[in-house]
Amino acid sequence: MNHPEPAIADSDRPRAANPLLQHVLDVYISEINKVAAVWRSFDEADLGYRPHERSQTVEGIFKHELLSARRFFSEFLGFPEPSADAVLPPHTGIASYTTRMTDLARVRLPRLASQDDGWWLERVPFFDVTRERIWIFWRRVLHTAHHRTQLTVYLRLLGKPVPAVYGPTADVSWSGADPTTSVQAASRK
Repeated sequence: MNHPEPAIADSDRPRAANPLLQHVLDVYISEINKVAAVWRSFDEADLGYRPHERSQTVEGIFKHELLSARRFFSEFLGFPEPSADAVLPPHTGIASYTTRMTDLARVRLPRLASQDDGWWLERVPFFDVTRERIWIFWRRVLHTAHHRTQLTVYLRLLGKPVPAVYGPTADVSWSGADPTTSVQAASRK
């Protein structure tokens, strides 16, 4: 699936030191592009929106994603990251948050690409347990996907179009899109 305005283009995709780990970079770039598409679907007036008083605001989720990614990559994976007080953009706004997320991801890509198998398989502290770095990386991707999905629900509740992330949505489709919503479609080999 191609995004109309990818935050990170295919031409910016580094090659992994181990070709078997190229999917790590490919998925990370894909997730950043999906998150950027969802974030760009909001308007500035939506930053304070929350569907329930106990829910985070749109802007709160943006901030959480930036700060928690910094923690994952710094504390758990051992990457040099900006100090926590330098992670959030100096100006609020959809473009500022999206650009900051993308800029931080771009810096991480060559570091991810250069790691050897031993680094990925090393067990390191993760909160109150130890995990392999590859496990921590996938946990980060899942965490981001969770919040991206949360924001697509916010978009729907706001009556805004939901961008395609893994395939077509009720708002975005294309020739050849084939969602599996029937037994017939699921029966294909």
